[in-house]
Amino acid sequence: MPRKKNYLNNKDLYAQIVQSKEEDKLTREAEKMLQMLAERAINKLNYVNEEDRKDCLQFALLDLWKYWRNFNPKYTNAFAYFTEIAKRGYAKGWNKIHPNKYKGTLSIDRINSKDSDSGNSGMFNI
Repeated sequence: MPRKKNYLNNKDLYAQIVQSKEEDKLTREAEKMLQMLAERAINKLNYVNEEDRKDCLQFALLDLWKYWRNFNPKYTNAFAYFTEIAKRGYAKGWNKIHPNKYKGTLSIDRINSKDSDSGNSGMFNI
């Protein structure tokens, strides 16, 4: 049985990024590859709102285009490097869209038990 062809080949991505670093400008092919990587990687995540998904994708693409020069050619796994940048971009976008109400604090929600007579008993959920 023949091996399944990946949508993006690590060697091709690596070659395009190295060429881009030499030219000090992303090649058109590298841009397409990074966009494809971001669009495919976000499919692993679930979003209730489609607009949130699109916004997080844009944050990831922005980070990919912003930080591509930081890639070290001695590290040959360009696919893993840029996938991690995209994942952090999704998280950055999500945190920007849905910020925590109080940074650095824990939220404690009280869950009352059904058979409690007083308001003091119950289970607390952190």
